[in-house]
Formats: sequence, structure tokens, C-alpha cells
Amino acid sequence: MQKIQLPQSSQLPQLAEDKVFMPDSYSSNKVIESINSYIDTLKRDSVSIDISFLNAIDSSYVSTMCSTNFFIKFPQGKICWKVSSELVKTFNKNFDLGNTEYLTV
Repeated sequence: MQKIQLPQSSQLPQLAEDKVFMPDSYSSNKVIESINSYIDTLKRDSVSIDISFLNAIDSSYVSTMCSTNFFIKFPQGKICWKVSSELVKTFNKNFDLGNTEYLTV
């Protein structure tokens, strides 16, 4: 199930045609499935995804797995993650494919 919401934070960049995808599950594996399904339907190479409801460890896992999938489909694309902690960016710095941006709420 897909939920598309308008950005609630002025910090969120104007990516993905001003739309933010928010998964509808709290299980990291189900969140990955939901985001990857959403990525499979995309026709554009920029997207914003809100996973700020997840803790830092789950956010790191989800964003790494899904950013990799996004990179495979859109090597020149950009994915913006709305997360709850700066730790996510710190944890993922060694896995960066150059297609991610992290915004903390």
C-alpha cells in the first residue's frame, strides 16, 4: 500500500515533484518491500521517502538496501531520506553510492 503525502517540514528539498512516499509499516523488512515496490513503479529519477518513524539502526538498514535498489534502476538519480537521527548518515557513509541525501526531522 502506498501513501503519498506532501512534505511537512520546510527542510525537505523540492524533490520528487513535491511528493514524499511514506511506507505504511513499522517492520523494517516490510518497509523495504514497500519502498522497493514503489521504486519499481517510478518513472522519474528523484524521490523523497519519509522513514523518520524508524529508529536509527532500522533507518540505516532500510535506506542502504533501498538506495542500492534505486541506484540499479536510476544510476544518475537522487533519493532523499527523511530520517529521525543524524546517526543514519554517519552509519551509512561507507555505503554511499552518491545518490542519497539525509534530512533529519
